[in-house]
Amino acid sequence: MNSKVRKITYLAMMIALDVVLSPILRVEGMAPMSSVINILAGVLMGPLYATIMATCCGIIRMMMMGIPPLALTGAVFGALLAGLGARWVHSIYGSIVGEIIGTGIIGSLLSYPVMVLFTGTKTDLYWLLYTPRFLGATFIGAVAAWLIWQQAKKISLFKDMMRVFNGEERIIR
Repeated sequence: MNSKVRKITYLAMMIALDVVLSPILRVEGMAPMSSVINILAGVLMGPLYATIMATCCGIIRMMMMGIPPLALTGAVFGALLAGLGARWVHSIYGSIVGEIIGTGIIGSLLSYPVMVLFTGTKTDLYWLLYTPRFLGATFIGAVAAWLIWQQAKKISLFKDMMRVFNGEERIIR
């Protein structure tokens, strides 16, 4: 099968997983399963495809589930930095740190002005509004992703995904 077709197929699979799993354990402002998928996508697919995945999932969740723009502000930066972290460190730990910084900090801080535009309401709790929930979700997601990764990295499908997206020489530990 053509490499581009395989990449698109794996991307579609990750989008489907994220859309189906993200409502699990979801509390408003906290989507730990989305962090799990972002971290795994960062390791398996790298920054470009992980970001495309998170953007598509955010749009789908907003349209189909009525989730506010937090679905985009949180997930996209986390997926991008998870992919970059995995590439730089060649480990899931780089992906975890990228997700925590991208979603837990950057995404949470950018969510406030986006939600002010979306709802028209302002509050004086700028720094405290989304950051604790986003960080909580990313830490829960990071632990779950690490536990899943310990077994998933042995599965041939995941090894193939890493080869397709990263090449033979860039297999992640």
